[in-house]
Amino acid sequence: MARAFNTQLVSHIDCPGGGQVWVEKNILYVSHMRPPDGTSIYDVSDPRRPRLLHKMEIPLGWHSHKVRVQDDIMIVNYEKFRTGADEFGGGLGIFDVADPERPRLLNKWRVKGKQGGVHRFSYDGRYAYISPTEEGYIGNIVKILDLADPVRPEEVSSWWIPGQHVAGGESYPWDDYVKPRCHHPLRMGDRLYVSYWHHGFFILDISDIRKPTLISGMNSSPAHPHPTHTALPIPGLLRGRRIMAVSDEDVAKLYPAPPAFSWFYDITDERQPMPISTFQVEGIDPDGRPQEPMTGCHQPAEKFFGHVLPYAWFAQGLRLVDISNPFAPKEVGFYEPDVPAGYERVSSNDVTMDERGLIYLLDRQQGLDIIQSNVL
Repeated sequence: MARAFNTQLVSHIDCPGGGQVWVEKNILYVSHMRPPDGTSIYDVSDPRRPRLLHKMEIPLGWHSHKVRVQDDIMIVNYEKFRTGADEFGGGLGIFDVADPERPRLLNKWRVKGKQGGVHRFSYDGRYAYISPTEEGYIGNIVKILDLADPVRPEEVSSWWIPGQHVAGGESYPWDDYVKPRCHHPLRMGDRLYVSYWHHGFFILDISDIRKPTLISGMNSSPAHPHPTHTALPIPGLLRGRRIMAVSDEDVAKLYPAPPAFSWFYDITDERQPMPISTFQVEGIDPDGRPQEPMTGCHQPAEKFFGHVLPYAWFAQGLRLVDISNPFAPKEVGFYEPDVPAGYERVSSNDVTMDERGLIYLLDRQQGLDIIQSNVL
């Protein structure tokens, strides 16, 4: 049975499991984890009665599990997923969704190289900040695309950790470690906050967007065995400080370990990010012994309002964390969904909010919940 504290279920959508959820103008976009399911589009004007408008498919051998929308432009990723349909190619699908019942493909931007593709990304209505593979590089890198004309996207700039560009003659120093992998970049102002998996996070200056430059970086691995999934800058000031929430993903552990958690960094002096606190769901790490993957943290909402930050916490569902005092974040609500039929536990993969204050929680296995809370 579902468990709730300061939350209430509005409705449930029984859809294939997914990787990302986004809401724009009361239209819900769900990108699914496994082919042939690509992206589903719902009308949630009445959130108690979601209505399916359109469903896109993806060839076997690929998945399209991330989606962002702004100003009637929808972007989805294409990333290699097991074997098959090599000719399809990785990259981004760029669609006009002014009529969400009839998405219109404007362009398919392709990565350089036959395999790989784009993992997670962000989009601000003009620029897409993406994590593509690229021929000649080891692992995913940072790339910025200008979509002022979405029919003809322009590659603006790229950035990578020195050592990734082996075809350019760079010496590769990680033969005995996990290869570098940009997970995804997030922009605030003229800064780009970039998570880099087992290589930590980086803060880039993009005041000249055609030439990103490094300000600082930090890595908790290998002392902490979990990869850095998200580096989320918090708008405004908290207790007079500039704060960044950094979530570690509870997968791909370097060694058996307790569940992953979220960090909070003081980035007031961005040249020296300083960890000031952490948050873990109470009770899931009772004695420090290793637990199975996907028990702990995954992803905070990249779109939220106020000082309560929603998290998708894998087997713990939705967690609402009050960060008004970033030195002591505290849980003020949660929603633990029913376990999807045929599975052993929930696996909450992504979460977002809309301007009405509704929360959308997506399970990577099956289903999506629309939730309201009295603490938002």
